[in-house]
Amino acid sequence: MLFFAIALVPMALIALAILATSGRPLLYRGTRVGRGGEFYTMLKFRTLRPGAEQRLGAHLGEDLVFKTKEERTTVGRWLRATQLDELPQLVNVLRGEMSLVGPRPIRPIFFEQLASDIPAYWQRLVVRPGLTGFAQVRRGYEASMAEKLAHDMEWIADRSVGLYLRTLGATGVRVLRQSLRGAVRPTRVE
Repeated sequence: MLFFAIALVPMALIALAILATSGRPLLYRGTRVGRGGEFYTMLKFRTLRPGAEQRLGAHLGEDLVFKTKEERTTVGRWLRATQLDELPQLVNVLRGEMSLVGPRPIRPIFFEQLASDIPAYWQRLVVRPGLTGFAQVRRGYEASMAEKLAHDMEWIADRSVGLYLRTLGATGVRVLRQSLRGAVRPTRVE
């Protein structure tokens, strides 16, 4: 609840910036696989031009970065570079669909593909997906899905209050660094 209260002012400013520069909708809503395989609607600030998802289709990993480059809005580039587009997921945390820390949420189509390619992939569903993850803190977003799964499984096996807080702290440092870089170079591509 504290994170949400602290985030309200930046979220309001971001919403106004999106509205002023590219109109509505302010949020992206996407179906994700949650704990136990339950689907939920994940929220993010919209970073692409309206209708981009229909034009581009579904992509996973690095392919998505290249496909979306031309579709990003000016504010969207900065939001992605700083990862502040993720702030609306605090609503998902308040609803109990997500946790602050856990394996990052994934689309159903990609979950099916990855569960077929990596047999242990389903095991990440024993916990809620997270706003941030151990894999992202340790390896970043460029790691392979198998590498991310290994870190997710390590977090699931070893999770504790201390590890949870260290992951949140490392995420805070990472976001602050990226925000400072993003403020200097707003056109940076992730």
